[in-house]
Amino acid sequence: MEHYYSENPTSEHDIKRIKFGYRGNELVFLTDSGVFSKDKVDYGTRLLLESLPEGLSGRILDLGCGYGAIGLSIAKAYPNVHVLLADINVRAVELARENARLNDITNAEVYQSDGFDKIDGIFDVIVTNPPIRAGKEIIYSLFGQSFSHLRSGGELYVVIQRKQGAESAMDKLAEIFGNCEKVDKSGGYWVLRCVKMGYVNSQGKCHNK
Repeated sequence: MEHYYSENPTSEHDIKRIKFGYRGNELVFLTDSGVFSKDKVDYGTRLLLESLPEGLSGRILDLGCGYGAIGLSIAKAYPNVHVLLADINVRAVELARENARLNDITNAEVYQSDGFDKIDGIFDVIVTNPPIRAGKEIIYSLFGQSFSHLRSGGELYVVIQRKQGAESAMDKLAEIFGNCEKVDKSGGYWVLRCVKMGYVNSQGKCHNK
């Protein structure tokens, strides 16, 4: 069955234009069928954005960006950061690129990528509202790859519904990173934060330096 994690959605187009405010900026997003939360910026995304610390800096990745709500909101709020947005969904990537232009955002790049396949380099912060429908195997692989793509001291922020596996995700993240904290919860969603403090051995266990 086709879903928003599909690489090439075939559903009939249904373009919508929605507004979203974040840290003093009002953004406009084009959305479409075949992408996540096309009618409005979803509650989990809003909670994740509000849970991020003030004064973000450096290189930031929005993993599984959809039409760009998280990454473009960050880029607009912090013009001195460089944001990469990535998604497997070609339709979502096209929307995110158009939304960057629509909001006059020049400090963001959008890539069509299956996870980290086409993403290079190291990041200061990775944020994700992960594609739950893709299944735990894919989600947990993204967690492990996120660790590898963070600088020492870099942070991963994840939002996930408790009923969709937040507790087990927290356990897995703690196994990979050696730490994981719940920084916010509301409406059945948890925002989890991990900090890269060491390395992962061949068994996937974290060893702090």
